[in-house]
Amino acid sequence: MKLNPKIYKFTAVFAILGMLTAGIVYYRLPNRHKAIVKTYLLQHSGLVDNQWEISNKMQHYTMISPAFYIDGIYKSMEGPKSSNYVQLSQDTTLLWITGFHVKAVNDDNKKQISNDFICHTNIDFNDVKYFSNFHLDDRIGKQYPRMTSLSHGLEHFKFPNGYGIPMKGNDLLYVTTESLNHNIPDANFLIKHEVKIDYLKNSSAYKPLMSRTVYIMLPYDKYDPYKCPVDPGKDYCIPVETKNHSYEDGQGNKLSGHWVIPIGKHTYRSSIDNQLQITTDSLRLHAAAVHVHPFATSLTLWDKTAKKSIFTSNMVNHTNKIGLSKIDAFCSETGTWMLKDHEYELVLEVDNTTNVTQDMMGSMFLFFYDEELDRIVHQK
Repeated sequence: MKLNPKIYKFTAVFAILGMLTAGIVYYRLPNRHKAIVKTYLLQHSGLVDNQWEISNKMQHYTMISPAFYIDGIYKSMEGPKSSNYVQLSQDTTLLWITGFHVKAVNDDNKKQISNDFICHTNIDFNDVKYFSNFHLDDRIGKQYPRMTSLSHGLEHFKFPNGYGIPMKGNDLLYVTTESLNHNIPDANFLIKHEVKIDYLKNSSAYKPLMSRTVYIMLPYDKYDPYKCPVDPGKDYCIPVETKNHSYEDGQGNKLSGHWVIPIGKHTYRSSIDNQLQITTDSLRLHAAAVHVHPFATSLTLWDKTAKKSIFTSNMVNHTNKIGLSKIDAFCSETGTWMLKDHEYELVLEVDNTTNVTQDMMGSMFLFFYDEELDRIVHQK
């Protein structure tokens, strides 16, 4: 049967309209979502390397990400990213995680390049399986199951000697690593991230750590969130967006963990008591990893009751371009006590030295000695 020529015309018209519509929709997407679309198309079409390279030997689990196409400016939380599951062993042997590392490498020869192309690397765990393995079901669902995060300025993080996070070898971690480019607008190249997890076997003398994630949350106007200038009488922030990193305080007010900072020096503070969840009389802090964005200058874990600092992380920003050269972490075998009947907050200092607004976050991943888990893993 001969097809009507009009069918071809209609098909061509609909195809052109479809491509135009897709182009308009793509053009209107935020930079972050454009990166997701481009990365998906490039990796699933096979135009770039789309496989993770895995190596697990000498008690270092190493993996190299698929290729990330850097084709312009990608600020924090915007760049191409990829995720992968990690299984440190094939059995239930008790392992101790002791450190995390990430570095940016060349796509071709895997040689290290500038860490300015690292946004963050998140290490998440399945809290249902993890806590069930240790018969700690009452901990399930109490906090977002993020073990820690590395980011630009803090690409290496290790626990103090004699401490680690215990887990069964065949349990799963979920690693997401995201790229960054603050300074090269005409970029046109491929990079990868090399992620490494340090772990030990049969370390009977090791003491277990539990993680707590705390972060600054600032109120914003839920009816007009992007209003500028913000009414200083209401102490509102301007969220970067209201879909991600947006929370409620239980009283109908909206809070953002990712907000806009104006030009100049500013201070932000936020209570973290609900995030800490100190249920016993006290907890002993042994390590803390910090996540902030460029133009942050310090983040302090502040004891509001005692009016003193528990730990201050100082940041070194690049002097001739945007980025973080160094973020201080906390690591102590002795540890420092935090008390249930004290109030705590995070205090963030920033200095936006550019002539435009920038985005900001302030988080700490705190690691406390876990006495209950110590009794379980060592059968005390």
